[in-house]
Amino acid sequence: MSAGATQRPSVSSPRKRRGRGLILLGLASLLAVRIWVMEPAVVDSDSMEPTLHPGSLVFVFKAAPQLSGIHPGDVVVFQSPEDNSTMIKRVVAVGDQTVEVRDAVLYVDGIAPDEPFVDHETIDGTHFSLRHVPPGEVFVMGDNRERSIDSRDFGTLPLSSLQGLVLGAGK
Repeated sequence: MSAGATQRPSVSSPRKRRGRGLILLGLASLLAVRIWVMEPAVVDSDSMEPTLHPGSLVFVFKAAPQLSGIHPGDVVVFQSPEDNSTMIKRVVAVGDQTVEVRDAVLYVDGIAPDEPFVDHETIDGTHFSLRHVPPGEVFVMGDNRERSIDSRDFGTLPLSSLQGLVLGAGK
């Protein structure tokens, strides 16, 4: 280039600009999904064994409580009312149902639900008296009943406290 020549400013091609725009859109979409729709979580206790084991990776559908509602058998994520730690438990009863445990067997509205994920042989004859779940709340328990801190300890949870539904945990 000669000393008197001026350098032309670099102009990105439309293809490069479109590519950058698509990358930014993709990153923004991933961030939005992570914040509002789905989030990975790692199980850190044995309270949900044999369904979920410590170290297991699960995906939490954050929009589920608002979109599809929560039903008995759903596995949910919430903050412990005792220490704000994140907990994963199974919903065993919803608003206006009754819950009790007799001889280590759960009864919801007087009926023992089918719970193939609970090993009743390992539970030491626990009991708790009949409790009513208020409307707009849920009663949660861990599948590993002997090793779980759950609604038997801290009571029912408002639906608004649920952070999401664990996908693929099964009923």
